[in-house]
Amino acid sequence: MNVTSQEPTERIRLLLADDHAVVRAGTRELLERQPDLHIVGEAVDGEEAVRLTQELQPDVVVMDVRMPKMSGVEATRRIKTENPDVRVLVLTAHDDDEYVFALLQAGANGYLLKTAEIEELVKAIRAVAAGQSALAPPVAGKVVAQFVGGKSMPDVSTSNQEQYDGL
Repeated sequence: MNVTSQEPTERIRLLLADDHAVVRAGTRELLERQPDLHIVGEAVDGEEAVRLTQELQPDVVVMDVRMPKMSGVEATRRIKTENPDVRVLVLTAHDDDEYVFALLQAGANGYLLKTAEIEELVKAIRAVAAGQSALAPPVAGKVVAQFVGGKSMPDVSTSNQEQYDGL
């Protein structure tokens, strides 16, 4: 019996949005090893993420939070408004309530921390591409605590510059 690996018939098209070149390059290298994932573009800031999403029509945008020109929050909001079928997976070092709830309100479909293992990132990409949600355990805990406590999500709004200051 001859066993062969079967190539996926459809690949998930990804756009990487992060202002750190080393992070983008490392993420690209790790994700390109997956036969069902295909990186179609990279954005260095939020404005470019919005523009490239329009041009390239990826299935999933892997979005950082704090970027120049336009924050990941605003970029996510615009992407989801202009391209509601595009899924946004946040990949960031920040798990502050302010960012978590702002991005979920903006329409993010998932939220992972950059401390995640590559297997967790790949699983999250596949999940959001399939229409599911993916939340890092600390983020899921924040969301559950917010609702279990009978609270609605806080209304958070910060300017693009406030979100980028301090890097």
